[in-house]
Amino acid sequence: MTQKNICLIIFVVLLGVLSLYLNRDRFAGQPIQISDRSVQPRGAMLRRSQDSAVNTVVFLLNREFELTSVKVIPVSAIETNKFALPIWELVSNSHSVPVKDFVYGMGIQGMKPAVKGAAAGPLEPGVKYRLLIQAGSHKVEHDFIPVPKSS
Repeated sequence: MTQKNICLIIFVVLLGVLSLYLNRDRFAGQPIQISDRSVQPRGAMLRRSQDSAVNTVVFLLNREFELTSVKVIPVSAIETNKFALPIWELVSNSHSVPVKDFVYGMGIQGMKPAVKGAAAGPLEPGVKYRLLIQAGSHKVEHDFIPVPKSS
């Protein structure tokens, strides 16, 4: 090989490495993004929320995820106690069904309460809560404030 060919090969390899470096975010997994929405209860949600003081809270994810853990904890409890107890906690045995949205207090297929027989605690209007989600190695949290029921 001539010196010109060697320099050309090195240049092409360096361009390839630079391209991979500049586009490294394209190869990373998409992070979990959460939003919440308060809706008037309907259907099965209506029967469940008869005695609730807040509208039903629906959590929306940016794409489908196999959730391994879901917790809701009052933010005030987290601020005063490092090991605050959740008012709602679900865990997955092995594989949960991929979901793109779920409703506070309702079951997610493939997940069960962390404490056998436990039910979700009632949400209070105007109180700030933190949703903690784990999907595999991804962990994310989202703060929300439930909206009072409108008459």
